[in-house]
Amino acid sequence: MNDIDAKLRAATQASAQAIVTMDDPMIQSQRNRIAEFGLRQRIPVMGEFRPMTEAGGVINYGPSHDDMWKRAAVFVDKILSGAKPADLPVDRPNKFELVVNLKSAKVIGLTVPATLLVAADEVIE
Repeated sequence: MNDIDAKLRAATQASAQAIVTMDDPMIQSQRNRIAEFGLRQRIPVMGEFRPMTEAGGVINYGPSHDDMWKRAAVFVDKILSGAKPADLPVDRPNKFELVVNLKSAKVIGLTVPATLLVAADEVIE
């Protein structure tokens, strides 16, 4: 048994009503197991990035991975062109995305408000 199993079991024992994950290499590597656990236990899973929602989580809201990679490439270009990393400004994400997985919501019996669906960048049906 690994740390993820222990945490999921603890969530069940604590009668968790939802699971919220943050981006972390271990969480991302186990996102399918976490999402499947949520579906089996009828607990909504929310992630920071799209891959958790694509794996079966109900919703994610966070910075766009694509946008973050593009912005990182600009920094790499500046550094390779001679800029000192310490002289570059701190950059924060400016594009966020909201993805809703209606298939997963239906499996766990969750009704997603229409206002949330309208605001979503993508709805997985």
